[in-house]
Amino acid sequence: MSAGPSTLRIAVGADHGGFELKEALKAHLVAQGHAVEDVGTHSKEAVDYPRFAQAVAQAVASSRARFGIMVDGAGIGSAMAANKVPGVLAAACNTEALARNAREHNDANVLTLGAAHVDTATAKKIADVFLTVSCTEARHQRRVGMIRDAEKGASGMAQGTDLSPEDVKRIAERVTQLLGRGGGAAAPAATEKPLGPDEVAKLIDHTLLKPEATAADIEKLCNEARKYGFFSVCVNPVNVVQAKKILLGTTVRVCAVVGFPLGAQAPDSKVLEARRAIREGAKEIDMVINVGALKGKNDALVLKDIRGVVEVCKDGRALSKVILETSLLTDEEKVRGCELSMKAGADFVKTSTGFSTGGATVEDVALMARTVAPKRLGVKASGGVRTYADVVKMVRAGATRVGASASVKILEEATALAGKKG
Repeated sequence: MSAGPSTLRIAVGADHGGFELKEALKAHLVAQGHAVEDVGTHSKEAVDYPRFAQAVAQAVASSRARFGIMVDGAGIGSAMAANKVPGVLAAACNTEALARNAREHNDANVLTLGAAHVDTATAKKIADVFLTVSCTEARHQRRVGMIRDAEKGASGMAQGTDLSPEDVKRIAERVTQLLGRGGGAAAPAATEKPLGPDEVAKLIDHTLLKPEATAADIEKLCNEARKYGFFSVCVNPVNVVQAKKILLGTTVRVCAVVGFPLGAQAPDSKVLEARRAIREGAKEIDMVINVGALKGKNDALVLKDIRGVVEVCKDGRALSKVILETSLLTDEEKVRGCELSMKAGADFVKTSTGFSTGGATVEDVALMARTVAPKRLGVKASGGVRTYADVVKMVRAGATRVGASASVKILEEATALAGKKG
C-alpha cells in the first residue's frame, strides 16, 4: 500500500502471543513511510502483556508517538493496561467498523488488537482505518472532553482544586529550589537526577526562524538535528518543504510557525497557513495568538483564533502549540491564555516567539504548567534558552519541550557533564 499524505510516529508493542502479528504490522507501517518505535517484545518467549501495553501508552502520553498499537491474545487486557496511563484512550478493535468508531466518536489514540481474533490482512486494514480517521464532530469532541474530565477526577485531585498531590509536591519543591538559589541560573540540586544528553536532545525543537536564513542555513539546521537526534526542527513555513526532504527517513519532526511573529493576522489566514504547512510536511504547528485580543479581553476572538488552527492540526494529525508571548502579558492574561488553549483543544502552550521583549522565565513556565495541569497539555519553553543550565531550570519548572537555536551548544554541555559524572 502506498504511503498516505502524511507520516506518523507510531509506537508498537506486543506480548509473546502477538509478536508475529506485531512484526507484520510494523513492516506494513514502515512501508507506508511511518516512523515506528517498537517497544517490544522481540521474541516469542513468554512475557507479561501489561508491561508492553503501558510502554506503548507512555510513548503516546509523552508525545513521542502520535498513536500506539498493541497486540496480545484478545486485545482486551492491553486496552485496560494502556488506559491506566493518563492521557491515553485505548480501544480494543477487531473490525474496521469498530476502529472507525473508536477514532470518530472516541478520539482513541491507542489501538489494541487480539492476535487470536484477527488475521494479518484484517489487522492491517483495521490499523489503516484507525490511523486515517479523525474525531472532528463537535458533539463527539465534547463527549471525549467529558471522558478526560472524568480521568482528571479519578487521578486523585482534591475537590475544589485543579492540582493533584503530585502537582502540589512538584510546585513546592520548585519554590524551595528557587528560594535556596535566589532564583539564579545555578545547576540542578545534587538530589535531582541530571538530564542526560539523550533526554536533552529529545526535549529540543532545534530552531531557526531568522528572516535572513538561507537554504544553506536550513540544510545545516536539519543535518544537525539528524546528527544529534533533536525532537524536531522549527522553521518558517517557507522552509518546510526543504526541511521535510532533508529529514525524510529520520525520526526528526518538522515544526512550522504560524502567524509569526506578531500573531496579528486574521484567524482565517492562520488556518490557511497551518493547512499548507501540514500538507507540505509539518507535523507540529506553533501558532502565535492574537495578543491584542487577549489583552483586550476579547476571549471569543482568541478562542476562535486558536481553535481554527487546532482543528486543522487534528485533521492533519499534527501537534498544535499556542505561543502566548508571555513577556507582553500579566499573570492573569497568561492564565487566561492557557485556559483558552485548553478549551480549544491544543496540545501545548508555549512561552514566546523569541522576537519580542523577553523570552521564557522559570516563573512563567511554572505558572503555565500549573494552569494546564488539569488537561495535561505540554509546556514549551522558548526564547532565551541558551545553556544546559537554562534547559534544566525550565524542565524543573514544568517544561516538557524546549525551543532553542543554541541546541548544539546545549547538547555539548550536557555530554561534557555526563562525561565528568561518569
